[in-house]
Amino acid sequence: MTHLIRDQQLVEHDFPLLADDAAPPASGKLIVSLERWRKDAAELRSPGLEVGVRIPNTVNVEDIWAEISDRPLINLEFPGFADGRAYSQARVLRDRFGYRGEVRASGGAVVRDQLHSMARCGINGFELRPDQDPQVCLKAFEDFDLAYQPAADGALTVLRRRAS
Repeated sequence: MTHLIRDQQLVEHDFPLLADDAAPPASGKLIVSLERWRKDAAELRSPGLEVGVRIPNTVNVEDIWAEISDRPLINLEFPGFADGRAYSQARVLRDRFGYRGEVRASGGAVVRDQLHSMARCGINGFELRPDQDPQVCLKAFEDFDLAYQPAADGALTVLRRRAS
């Protein structure tokens, strides 16, 4: 079973992933792949549906922003530790476009050791790997109280603290 952390709280999964070949429900919340969104956006915009879009880390979010800007949730894929492109996607969504909906991380690299860095980039939803203890993961947001680089979270950096 996977667990979901949103805004540093353990919450129920309320946006299930809809398979590309599955019929959408008449109402409710769901996540669809970018491919499915592009194919069926008119149908998925029907009243009663709240649809988030899952974005592969290989996609430039600047190229698709017009297609997804009104979605309540954007799910970024973190398939592995050696690939940081989804971190950049999150920063672009928050910093460049001012996206205010949920930015959710999912995939094999969503583990306790990465949560603090993901949050600094603007991610506020974390679909934990099944082997991750959610109570232990919640403590990740308390690991650091100093920031050395500016980020989407707006934390005061060490340099700024020294200057003031």
